[in-house]
Order: sequence, then C-alpha cells, then structure tokens
Amino acid sequence: MTPVQTTRFLPRAYRPLFAHADFRRLLPALAASDLGDGMSVVAVAWLAIEIAPPGQSGMLLGAALAAYALPGAAGALLFGRWLRRLPAGRLLVADSRIRAVLLGCVPLAWAAGLLHPVLYVALLAGSSVLHAWGNAGRYSLIAHILPPDQRLAANALVSSTGSASIIVGPALAGFLAAVISPALLIGLDALSFAVLAAQVGRLRSAAARPDGKGATASPVDADGSAAGLRLLRKQPELLGVLALTWFFNFLYGPAEVALPLHVTEDLHAGAGLLGLYWTLFGAGAVLGGLAAGALRRFPLWPVTLGIVAGWGLALVPFGLGAPAAVTLACFTLGGLIYGPFTALSYTLFQERTPAASLTTVLAARSAALLTAGPVGTALGGPLIALLGPRQVLAASGIATVALAVIGAAVRVRGLRRVKTPSLL
Repeated sequence: MTPVQTTRFLPRAYRPLFAHADFRRLLPALAASDLGDGMSVVAVAWLAIEIAPPGQSGMLLGAALAAYALPGAAGALLFGRWLRRLPAGRLLVADSRIRAVLLGCVPLAWAAGLLHPVLYVALLAGSSVLHAWGNAGRYSLIAHILPPDQRLAANALVSSTGSASIIVGPALAGFLAAVISPALLIGLDALSFAVLAAQVGRLRSAAARPDGKGATASPVDADGSAAGLRLLRKQPELLGVLALTWFFNFLYGPAEVALPLHVTEDLHAGAGLLGLYWTLFGAGAVLGGLAAGALRRFPLWPVTLGIVAGWGLALVPFGLGAPAAVTLACFTLGGLIYGPFTALSYTLFQERTPAASLTTVLAARSAALLTAGPVGTALGGPLIALLGPRQVLAASGIATVALAVIGAAVRVRGLRRVKTPSLL
C-alpha cells in the first residue's frame, strides 16, 4: 500500500502528518521503543527476581526499578546547563544509543554468566541517565518537523503509542517470558532503541535546531522551577495540590515493587500473570484518562481526593489474601480510578495560577515530582524484606487512603479559615 492509501484508514486530522517523510520514518521507530519499554515493565522486575541472592529478591527488585527511573530524574535536573543547547535530534540519538548499548549488555552478561546483581543495577542506572532529555528531544524534534497546525495531532498520535505500549507490552512480555529469559526481552528493548537511533540519524531534520538557535526544550526548567517555588509559597492551595500529588506518587512506588513478588511468592505464578496485572491496569488507566473530561463537571478537589482514596482501596484486598481473580479486577479498577488523576491535578494548577505565572509554576511542579515515584520505589525493597509483598501492597493502599483523609481535613480547615464560598 502507498502512504496515501494507508492514510485513508486514519481520522482526517492525522492524514496530513504522513505527507512528511521524516515523520513517517520517525513514528514507527518511536512506537517500537515504546513497546520495548512496555515489555521492560515486566522484564526488568522478573530478571531481578531470577538473579537475586536467596532472601534478597525484594531489595534487588526495589534497587533495579529505582535504577531504571531515578538517574533520569537526576539527569534532568543536573545536565540542563549543557544539554539544553543541543539540537533535539542529537539528544534523542544520544539517549537511544546509551540505552541500546547498556541495556544490550544485560543479555550479553546473562549469557556469559556474569550478570551479578550489582552489575545489573549499574547497567539499568546508566541506561536511564539521559532518558528525560531523550523524551524532551522527541517532542522538540516533532515540533521542528511539522508545521504548528499539525503538532497537536502528532503529539496525540505519539502519546497514543505510549498508552498502547502500557497495554500490549506487559502482556507480550508475560507471554514471551514463559519461552525465553527476561534478559533477552531487555535485549529486545535495547534493539528497539538502536533502531530509533538509526532512524533519527537518517532524518533530514535530526540536526536542525527546534527554535532556529539551538536550544532544546528542557525536561525541567531550573530557573523556572526556582521562580515557581517562590510563587507556590504564596499560594497554600497549590502547595497542597503539589504535596498531595508527591505523596500519592511516592506511595505508589512500594506497590510497584511488591506486585512482582506477590505474584511469585504469594501466588506462586509466573511472568504471564504479572504481565496480565499491568495490562489490565494500563487498559483501565487509558479508559479512566478518557473519562477525565466528564469528571470536569464535578468539584475538582473532592474528585481528586476521591481518586487518591479509590486507588488506595483497590490495593487493600491484596492484604486480605484475596484470590488472583479478585485482585486482577481490583487492579483494573485501580487503573480506571487512577487514569484521570494527572489531567485533573494539572487542571487544578491551571485554574488556580495566574496566566502570567503558569509556566514557572508548572516547572516547579515537574521538578518536585521527578523524585516521588523513584524514591518510593527505592524504599519498596526494604519494606518488603520487613513486611512481605502482600502486606506492603495493603500498607501502600491504607497509607494512600489515609493521605486522602488528611488532604480532605486540611482542605476543610483551609476553607473554614478563608470563610468564603469555594469555587470547587
């Protein structure tokens, strides 16, 4: 089929995108790397369990998952002075090559019998150090390739491939892990980034500068973050939203570590069940995200707090020893509840921030939240060693419900102090 014939099956808004040769080359490579990362959601955790010394699977699993995310947050904050001057294509290629080489070393070390836990964590950490910049580079590159009136459709299409990878990737990894080692699945992820690096290198626009001068959009604007934090100190309500979001993401981290060990130790099941958990969660989250627009009719603060409490309640049945069918349903419902949270929390910021200050306040939000999930994930290992995976899942849920209760109490107290009707 020719590109023109293929685009007939697409909605009208997306058809003009494929008139651009660079975008036609870039999109399949981005989709492949997203699928590789979706498979790594299962593969990274499962390999950590396989190579962990006896009695230390929780510790290694927490360290591996944190290593796959936390260095990216640090890189976003520390390297802005040098990297934001680089063209978007070069940033995306650099990140893709680093991930291809270091993730590719994982199956090679495994095949040679040299994959020590410390080496595994080090390879994961090194592979993620530029990943926030790579993500910034991909969207900056799209902005340069396409005219302004086509960028929204392109961003939606690229984001959709990421959402689809959350559904397809874990299920595919769970199926393949029954046949091949998870180390080889990580090798497939590495291969997908090698393909992405090669494709970006072929683009005519890869070396071009997105703003015509050379600055690439930073994943975290350090100057904007500092100014935004100063503004947030004067707005207690927005500080409350930021604190709620930080602790919500933080409390999610231990559950991410505990789930794979719950599958292996409590349910005595394989990677296929773990992949099914994440696939159903992803499907629920996609549907929940689409429902965010309908929730806009309701008061945002109560809905946001309800989402936090609802996700926590979805985790409690794990601690009660519920069978896998029940907890699968709970995890799906949890994804459905969790899905609208990001959109609604952004809306709270947008509605409570003066337009002139919105960019700096959102920069502060991004900088603050970069650490929440990885820090929670890093603490998951020690907590599992102390309590066990099922108990950590339940404790994460109960603590999240408590967070919603505390948030509601603080909100009510703030409204009583103001003594004025709330728009929420």
